[in-house]
Amino acid sequence: MERRSFLKNAGAGLAAGAAAVAGPAMAAELPTIKWRLASSFPKSLDTIYGAAETMAKRVAEATGGKFQIQVFAAGELVPGPGVLDAVKDGTVEIGHSASYYFVGKDPTFAFDTALPFGLNSRQQTAWMMQGGGLQLLREFFKDYNIYNIPCGNTGVQMGGWYRKEIKTVKDFEGLKMRIGGFAGKVIAKLGAVPQQIPGGDIYPALEKGTIDAAEWVGPYDDEKLGFNKVAKFYYYPGWWEGGPQLSVYVNQKQWEALPKEYKAILEDACLYAHADMQAEYDAKNPLALKKLVATGTQLRPFSAEVMAAAYKAAFELYEETAASNPKFKKIYDAWKKFRDDQILWFGVAESRYDNFLQQQRSGAKK
Repeated sequence: MERRSFLKNAGAGLAAGAAAVAGPAMAAELPTIKWRLASSFPKSLDTIYGAAETMAKRVAEATGGKFQIQVFAAGELVPGPGVLDAVKDGTVEIGHSASYYFVGKDPTFAFDTALPFGLNSRQQTAWMMQGGGLQLLREFFKDYNIYNIPCGNTGVQMGGWYRKEIKTVKDFEGLKMRIGGFAGKVIAKLGAVPQQIPGGDIYPALEKGTIDAAEWVGPYDDEKLGFNKVAKFYYYPGWWEGGPQLSVYVNQKQWEALPKEYKAILEDACLYAHADMQAEYDAKNPLALKKLVATGTQLRPFSAEVMAAAYKAAFELYEETAASNPKFKKIYDAWKKFRDDQILWFGVAESRYDNFLQQQRSGAKK
């Protein structure tokens, strides 16, 4: 019995050893791949640009350097707004961008980032990962020869910088504002004149008076870009970006050619960067906001009148777009149902909890 037991255990040990040897041997057979990634963001915005670098670093580490992705800032390979086409056409293998930059091609792109009065960051991730959103959007992106992967979120953004106060809806009339995505069409309904300007070009446009207002992300990025030096009033919340998601675009043919091991590693690295970006913004925004206020920034909430008018305009626009765009309607119907259920759930627990803590903090300060 002892001899048979010894031989059995020895055989198991040899099998385990063989498996351990086979793992690295199999990894050694995987190809060396080098890709170029075109970002829509400048290097100066270390958090939003940095998500692509975080992803690329983890891919390289997980593959022993065999799968390398070199990140290029906006303008180094292609302009920031050219990332989608660069990936679609195979100019680069991979890109990192905010899909709502491309609503001029099709408003359906907005669902991959954010719509006014839409999902917050947790809800957006839930819809994408568990609510069917990713499947719907990957079907849509196939028409652009792209495999999309969520890769970053800023959390709810600020409502932007203004040269004058925005007290009523009438204050939007004739206002030239840099604003991204579907939100431009919403504020146009309120009388404003939306402007599409890349992040790196916003400051000089605001400084020269080419525009009257601008939104970007939030306190950390906005302070770095110096908007407080050329506009006094800082409004909140950014009702057009409750949880704007960034995405990695992979050329469809390049994706299909990847070994399955590399596909899994790339998607896992994107998911890590997705969470890491949100965490970094949440950690850095509070101090940045305090610094802005301490240096004279006038913090203002949008009035209930402005919020209600914008909400009405937004959903009128969605219904109009859904009536004329079948691709938009297909995703909108699913998105809206998910959104309504999320509002119900968050109202029961999350909002009550957050509001109570805010009340306690305000009371303690008194």
